[in-house]
Amino acid sequence: MRRTELETADLARRVADILADRLAEDIVVLDLDGTTIVADYFVIATGTTERQLKALADALGEQLGDSGVRVRQMEGAPESGWVLADLGGVIVHLFSPDRRAYYRLEQLWSGAKVIVRMA
Repeated sequence: MRRTELETADLARRVADILADRLAEDIVVLDLDGTTIVADYFVIATGTTERQLKALADALGEQLGDSGVRVRQMEGAPESGWVLADLGGVIVHLFSPDRRAYYRLEQLWSGAKVIVRMA
């Protein structure tokens, strides 16, 4: 089933809420419309420990699954400092602080509109 733009935007916000509930830091939702065909939205967040990164990834899988949203693919590992969850139109990047500083996705996608920012 293909999601509409509104459903995709709602999903990105739902992901941000799930991550905030698990105390992720510096959550950003980027609207990539007109910037790339990779996804409609990126959700970027920081977990301060490997354990928290795992908890964030697990919470996404569980809570989205409970509402009928399937995580298409989960890549990376908490030990690496980067976990990526592919939700179709929404791509979630969970970083350790040092990996986030290294990859600087917000700067790389600086042409994208920031929809949500939670410090």
